[in-house]
Amino acid sequence: MKRDTETSAVNTLAQLCVHASEKYKERPAFAILSEGAIRGCITYTQMGQRVRQLGSLINQLSVKKDDDASGARVLLLSENSPEWVIAYFGIAYAGAVSVPLLTGFPPEQIQNIANHADVSAICVSGSMAQIFKHIKDLPEFSKIPFIYIDSMTINENLNMHITVSVNGEEKIMQIPVCDTAPLSANSNDLASIIYTSGTLGSSKGVMLSHSNLISSAFSSLSYGKIYPNDRFLSVLPLAHTYECSLGLIAPVSSGASITYLDRPPSPSVLLPALRTLRPTIMISVPLLIEKVYNNAIAPKLNANMLYKFPLTRFLAVRIAGIKLLSALGGKIRFFGIGGAPLSSEVEKFLYEARFPYTVGYGLTEASPLVAGNTPLRFRINKGLVPPKGVKIRIEKCAESAEEGIGEIQVFGSNVMLGYYKDKQKTSEFLTSDGWLRTGDLGNIDNKGKLHIRGRLKALILGPSGENIYPEEIEGLLGTSNLIEDALVYSGEKGELVALVRLSEAVTGAVEHVLEDLRSWVNKKLSAFSRLNRIDVKNEPFEKTPTMKIKRYLYVL
Repeated sequence: MKRDTETSAVNTLAQLCVHASEKYKERPAFAILSEGAIRGCITYTQMGQRVRQLGSLINQLSVKKDDDASGARVLLLSENSPEWVIAYFGIAYAGAVSVPLLTGFPPEQIQNIANHADVSAICVSGSMAQIFKHIKDLPEFSKIPFIYIDSMTINENLNMHITVSVNGEEKIMQIPVCDTAPLSANSNDLASIIYTSGTLGSSKGVMLSHSNLISSAFSSLSYGKIYPNDRFLSVLPLAHTYECSLGLIAPVSSGASITYLDRPPSPSVLLPALRTLRPTIMISVPLLIEKVYNNAIAPKLNANMLYKFPLTRFLAVRIAGIKLLSALGGKIRFFGIGGAPLSSEVEKFLYEARFPYTVGYGLTEASPLVAGNTPLRFRINKGLVPPKGVKIRIEKCAESAEEGIGEIQVFGSNVMLGYYKDKQKTSEFLTSDGWLRTGDLGNIDNKGKLHIRGRLKALILGPSGENIYPEEIEGLLGTSNLIEDALVYSGEKGELVALVRLSEAVTGAVEHVLEDLRSWVNKKLSAFSRLNRIDVKNEPFEKTPTMKIKRYLYVL
């Protein structure tokens, strides 16, 4: 899909903000759903003005250092909200680099990332600021300005008042209405560093340019156009590239409105919210739609007499599909699912029910979109197609002996700049000719469609879209002399499981050993990456010649 002449001039996040605010003016942009009502709605005009004001504040705080050739790094730690969006675009407007973090990171991990990224300012919500009480007094944090983004208010003269902490002293700053131009003007400038890990001091920051993020978001429009009257309900963390690119940048470019939840999207919270907002577009992880199906659809479907007979089964499924659409507000025309494999049972139902869903494939290092499809053209097991501007190739690898199946590699303007401060890791994931090694297995059929056959990297998606890297948990387990080998995976119900081979050092009751081990490991992990149980494997794991466990043999 070609970009229109207006958006073709949009090459940075700041330019996108200016373009949207000038084109969509008084159309609703962002709101939050709280206590069953939509509150705090701001227009695109208001978004543009507040972004300019916050960008001006960031510049006033002089967070840019002389040696920051790529721009000052500003940590962004907050729950989803319109203020998160203002901060994200405001950082870009100031010519700085955002470092958004998931709210589930523990204090030690936040400290490691902040130090690794050399952040010189922190945009934070009041609730998340409590975390910094454990680390704020350390020397490296003593002089970092804190901007409390949820304290932001606008008076009758449109001046912004916001609480800022400088050198440990809090004060309310007033920023008048301003019309400054954005500082960042190069599409290849670093825009954001996304930390996909951090446990055990192994922080890995994915460097994404303005071009990376904007090209990925715009390319997603080839799977489904977004209109100004579309309503998005955001249920995934904005710090996750999937939500930020496809659930924020793409709809803002089209003038749609986005509403955020004021609490985690459990079924008891989500279903009433859907009925209130009646969204037209959603993007989600499999776990969310699977919960809705298992809790609200499957029990009634299985009890339906029409479902028990082959000749009337399709009718029962279609009726259930209509009920699912109604449960989601009745207006959904595009429901995108990505981040992890969708349950085959749920996918079969969605397809047979003619629910307007599609699945996609991507990863943070690709900003994140690699392949997808439109709901109208999507067929189960028929493969995915890359968006315009993205190329895919299959490279033979030792992990797969099947003909035609190899590692999926990606090339395009969506591919990351590299890993921050890690040239060695960058060279491992980016080939000499600029292709991204995904670490995933797949093949391309004779129609040019991509089929994903397995995850070599074994990324697991948490309950709210958090990235969980089993290799890190396995590494932590490996530090115990009780464990010979470990494999961490997501169970049938989404629970996190460690399959371990115990060492000869284990004596006594195995059950107690496993529970003590689980308790010890979980104290060192983020809340969303803690183990639900540990199972024992009596036989050795099958391994590659480099002594790595052949993960795809044990995890579907």
